[in-house]
Amino acid sequence: MAKGNLFVVTAPSGAGKTTLVAALLAADSQVQLSISFTTRPPRAGEVDGKDYHFVDRTEFERMIAANELLEFAEVYGNYYGTSQVWINDVMDNGRDILLEIDWQGAEQVRRLFPTAIGLFILPPSLETLENRLRGRGKDSEEVIARRMAVAKEEVNHVDEFDFVIVNEHIDDAVRDIVAVVRAQRLTLARQSVRHTALISSLKG
Repeated sequence: MAKGNLFVVTAPSGAGKTTLVAALLAADSQVQLSISFTTRPPRAGEVDGKDYHFVDRTEFERMIAANELLEFAEVYGNYYGTSQVWINDVMDNGRDILLEIDWQGAEQVRRLFPTAIGLFILPPSLETLENRLRGRGKDSEEVIARRMAVAKEEVNHVDEFDFVIVNEHIDDAVRDIVAVVRAQRLTLARQSVRHTALISSLKG
């Protein structure tokens, strides 16, 4: 059995990453979203094991010390991280995994999984990004300014990724992300494992 692929999706806030990932998961049942561990408290409507695995700080730091995490970061005083044990188990069973993480997390993942496939989602312009953030209607001017500053820093790391998707028209962007995932399953290396007998017989 060929091992699954590990896809890492990164984007500045407001670029549409969550919408694209949801569309990909709906279109392709072989992709499984990694659910992060976090020490922040659940927000209204969030479900443990579905949105995040909610743990306390002591447990998270135990996981760090035990090298159980593929990547982790502390954001605004709360830890977020990905279970390396779970990732290995799922990939060994031939399923693809998708991680939604920032560029720093992606950098950590590449150290342990050099074959991870990085996808960076870009807005068509900074003006569009700012308009999308304002359109949410839930952030203050101070928060929007901070998110825009962070977005500019994040975009500086775009050349560290394998694929870039410009999310100008959502339908086109969805087709692009689905195409990337499916194409990765058709590489010679993977098809040679899946169809060894067929390829051997057709060679004659």
